[in-house]
Amino acid sequence: MAETVLELRDLIKVYGDRTVVDGISLTLSKGEIVGMLGPNGAGKTTTIRMIMNIIAPDSGSVLILGQPFCEELKNRLGYLPEERGLYRKMTVMDALRFFGRLKGLERAEIDKRAESWLDRFALTEHKRKRIEELSKGMAQKVQIIVTILHKPELLILDEPFSGLDPVNIELVRDLILEMKRSGTSILFSTHLMDFAEKLVDRVIMIDRGSKVLDETLMQVRQDFGDSLVSISYNGDASFVAELPYVNSFRDYGNTMEIELADMHHKDELLDALRTRLDLTRFAVSEPSLNHIFFSRVSKGGL
Repeated sequence: MAETVLELRDLIKVYGDRTVVDGISLTLSKGEIVGMLGPNGAGKTTTIRMIMNIIAPDSGSVLILGQPFCEELKNRLGYLPEERGLYRKMTVMDALRFFGRLKGLERAEIDKRAESWLDRFALTEHKRKRIEELSKGMAQKVQIIVTILHKPELLILDEPFSGLDPVNIELVRDLILEMKRSGTSILFSTHLMDFAEKLVDRVIMIDRGSKVLDETLMQVRQDFGDSLVSISYNGDASFVAELPYVNSFRDYGNTMEIELADMHHKDELLDALRTRLDLTRFAVSEPSLNHIFFSRVSKGGL
């Protein structure tokens, strides 16, 4: 069996009369990438903050590398918070040296690693600038370097793609996959389903403080079945909502994912679409993570 790097058992967090996290349990194995998905206010960030011992659970437990959170673990963890934590008056290089020293690295090793990462993130020419002089995207890249500079065994990323353009999102995606291959275990939250779909080994969906899904991406798609049709079209497709054999659909403007009650209705659907739309594509497809997310969360779970 794979080594368990992170284990949450029945975490509960209550603020006033609101249960923000309601009995969440999960495990993360060595070299595994788990995506934690959910709408705003679902409890993702609160769960991550309990993992990092920033806030304490009202009940339940967190085990990291087989033990409760302690000072000795800090140098083995990397944490990218949703609210970024760089000192704005520091230069980029000073920030990397400061946080590298906090993680127990020597100055020469920090500089060696920092120069390599700055070059990879196209930040070398900005290394003497203060953090406050950087764009949001540049500051985010510095924060990511800070998070991984010490080569953590467990990486916790809360919205790692925030503020990044598509090119740098791909760069961070490649970095996450590279760290996975080196044995790092990664838990991250994101709203960007398309990128989560390309990264994760397992999907955890949280809605209103409760876990509503915890499966591999392959299992999720198998459970969802083969009743999904993807189309590309021009015209007004609002009538799809009224078709009695359509369970649900996601309309993205000129493309749509349609979940049928039964795939036997496929030809009937095709006839209806051809009659009323300029149809340029019609194909049976695997459900996207975006479609699964909206279907499951909107139904309040599985």
